Amino acid sequence: MDQKEVIEEKQLKRGLSNRHIQLIALGGAIGTGLFLGIGPAAVLAGPAVILGYAIAGIIAFFIMRQLGEMVVNEPVSGSFSHFAYKYWGSFPGFASGWNYWILYILVSMSELTAIGIYVQFWWPEIPLWASSLFFFIVINLLNLASVKVYGEAEFWFSIIKVVAILAMIIFGVYLLFSGTGGEQATINNLWNNGGFFPKGILSGNSESGFKGLLAAMALIMFSFGGLELIGITAAEAENPEKNIPKATNQVIYRILIFYVGALVILFSLSPWETITDKSSPFVMVFNNLNTIDVNLFGQTVAFSKIIANALNLIVLTAALSVYNSSVYSNSRMLYGLAEQGNAPSFLKKLNKNYVPVMAILVSSLFAAICIVINKVIPESAFEILMSLVVSTLVLNWMMISFTHLKYRKQKSIENVKTLFPSFMYPISNYISILFLIGILVIMWFTGLKMSVELIPIWILILYVSYLAVNANKKKSN
Repeated sequence: MDQKEVIEEKQLKRGLSNRHIQLIALGGAIGTGLFLGIGPAAVLAGPAVILGYAIAGIIAFFIMRQLGEMVVNEPVSGSFSHFAYKYWGSFPGFASGWNYWILYILVSMSELTAIGIYVQFWWPEIPLWASSLFFFIVINLLNLASVKVYGEAEFWFSIIKVVAILAMIIFGVYLLFSGTGGEQATINNLWNNGGFFPKGILSGNSESGFKGLLAAMALIMFSFGGLELIGITAAEAENPEKNIPKATNQVIYRILIFYVGALVILFSLSPWETITDKSSPFVMVFNNLNTIDVNLFGQTVAFSKIIANALNLIVLTAALSVYNSSVYSNSRMLYGLAEQGNAPSFLKKLNKNYVPVMAILVSSLFAAICIVINKVIPESAFEILMSLVVSTLVLNWMMISFTHLKYRKQKSIENVKTLFPSFMYPISNYISILFLIGILVIMWFTGLKMSVELIPIWILILYVSYLAVNANKKKSN
């Protein structure tokens, strides 16, 4: 093997085209957080959860633009871990990379759990762990093939999700205005039954305390985890200077259409009190609608049942999509950490298709713990994983905003004008950081106290690990 071949073997390949990048970014905005996570949030806040998603979406857009500015100028593997390492310090770089990796291990676990829940809609006798194991194997095999296979799979997953959400919105509008959705289907559901804030401070319900919109915000944050994936794709994206800004700028429109639009329809079709946290509210609402019957294979079937089954297929696709992206992003972050010297060097190993094979296998080994969790505590697995995801997600986004402040300060000193300036810098950074601190405060007072208490312990574990890695580096030198 000559020197040129050795160099090529150590480099990721730019195999993600413009259409892959656009749909990966789009797919990151439509996942389990929307289809399943909305259930617990809706129970807490009622229709006011629509406002919560809009507010959280704006914060997500701010952070996406901050990350986008950095990755367009320096499209590298490891993304924001690289920037924290370079512009903030070695420990922030170490901590942000490993925190992101743990975040998406937890996301992988929650998505695998959600997959099992969706499968049980059709076959309740199949245990959660069995479904999780099957799709765990399938998705990991896809990612081991090549980055183009991952991109192609994610492209089609996202196409299905987008078409489904648009079809659901259009069909929901038809049900509302044609009268075929039944007497309970009316836009008045948005403000009837206790008003738009039925369980919040603005409702005047003194018993609700911190419940309502504020309480739901932590769960709403879960929905937006994954938007930063666009930064991870930079090292393998074709023409990142053009494709990443385009995908990033479209995030805000997607949130307004796919979250706010879909939720307005959801809460209009059925009173918010009928929504539970046991299954996808979208599937449940359409399943309960008294709409027209159709003749299918000689049998009369309620059209709503057909829609509910189709929607369950869609939400299953969404969960598979997010898990697919989690496997991809985790392996690339681990690869980037290995390049920095903050993870074992064997994780830099690429197969013949330029895929970081060892990084995928190690990440998957940890994600497989989910199968054990689903076997031991299937009733509460999703809620536990979701609360842990929110804690690491808040840390992740906070570090992106802080890193961006450091990045812009350095670029100002160097008198360098960046290609894709962030939106409302530095005000958007401070707004984002304050909002994320507020999320932690809300979590502390609304039943997620343990998740907040684990954060300083997790940071301490990261710091001790960092010291151990540094000591090992010095010993090796």
